[in-house]
Amino acid sequence: MSCFKAYDVRGKVPSELNAELAYNIGRAYAAVVKPRHVAVGRDIRPSGRELAGALCRGLNDAGVDVLDIGVCGTEQVYFATFHLGLDGGIMVTASHNPPEYNGMKFVRQQGIPISGDSGLREIESLALAGKFGGALTKGRTLAADPTPDYIEHLLEQIDLSKLRPLHIVCNAGNGCAGPILDLLEARLPFRFTKTQHEPDGSFPNGVPNPLLPENRGVTSELVRSSGADLGIAWDGDFDRCFFFDERGEFVEGYYLVGLLAEAALKKSPGAKIVHDPRLTWNTVEIVEAAGGTPVLCKTGHAFIKERMRAEDAEYGGEMSAHHYFKSFAYCDSGMLPWLLVAEILSERNQPFSELLGERMARYPVSGEINREVNEPDAVIAEMERRYGAGGRVDHTDGLAVELETWRFNVRKSNTEPLLRLNVETRGDAELLEKKTHELLELIDEYSSAASPR
Repeated sequence: MSCFKAYDVRGKVPSELNAELAYNIGRAYAAVVKPRHVAVGRDIRPSGRELAGALCRGLNDAGVDVLDIGVCGTEQVYFATFHLGLDGGIMVTASHNPPEYNGMKFVRQQGIPISGDSGLREIESLALAGKFGGALTKGRTLAADPTPDYIEHLLEQIDLSKLRPLHIVCNAGNGCAGPILDLLEARLPFRFTKTQHEPDGSFPNGVPNPLLPENRGVTSELVRSSGADLGIAWDGDFDRCFFFDERGEFVEGYYLVGLLAEAALKKSPGAKIVHDPRLTWNTVEIVEAAGGTPVLCKTGHAFIKERMRAEDAEYGGEMSAHHYFKSFAYCDSGMLPWLLVAEILSERNQPFSELLGERMARYPVSGEINREVNEPDAVIAEMERRYGAGGRVDHTDGLAVELETWRFNVRKSNTEPLLRLNVETRGDAELLEKKTHELLELIDEYSSAASPR
């Protein structure tokens, strides 16, 4: 199985990704992107040092100078790339995968992503072939630490004078977020209660993926027991952050998109806001009420970033907890969202649950539900046949059908034989449950009928 995926590289070490392939990827990246200066960082996984070292050697042998920024979060590679005016960046990470996995994420100058339709397939072809010529002059690898500038950049995005002494539970998941939180803590009036704080690539407390319900209990309970104002948990490379209100209840990422969009429009009136098509009604209503323009875009970081640049959008958000900012070169950040939420909570001086409660009741959602199916295209076609005639149909990403009181989106996974379903209603929790059950019955029934005999 190839470790080259739709948006990045990801696989088991060493069976799918090893030092030899990492070296070849460095050579191939250089051949496709043709950079002179590239930032390279890595997460805390045990295999990261060897893979990053081989990657750097490949880049150097192709004549590329490397700024090795060491152990960091993915957004620090993005930051180094755009802040230092480099030609590209590569992050060695497998994010929320188990410790035996590793991978790479790639960007060009200004943090522009490289994915399957913008260079990654060419890198894959060259890396797997492994045939390269020599460079006239080899490049060098130098250690660099843009962290102080990165911290300053984060803090410049909020008004420090508005912050109240909030009590915040932080769960870094033994990933890379802990050291950054320590640096921010010294500059903020917040009181942090920390858990799973020390970086440890063996992930002794389980994979750092707060999107999994079974991984939320520790953060939730600590928020309740400590009386905190909110809780935050990160994945391994902290490009995503997840929120818990003061009751310890997990907050669906969908509602954060609307909240952050409203905050962006307060600072930049009339701006455009990019959002994904899985859940939309809450975001569109908030953006339009605040005088902004909502822009629908296909799910996926490469699509969101490209559309944001094209539209000059101020903010972009996905319900999967990816948040993108014009002030961060249109890249996603797992640190800016919680800083902005803390600023909002400080300004409004109300509990987090109250801040979002009205929106959650106004547009209840199913949360993303995954089902494994054999013929996803056939299932989607059947859904459109049954429901499309009665509503507005959109194919921006999979199938979305919007009716008067409810809507749904169903789309195929990029990497697995899965259908991903999201349902929302206009303030009707009973209808939500009914329609979600109805759609899942259709999927399960049709999938079973389509199974091999």
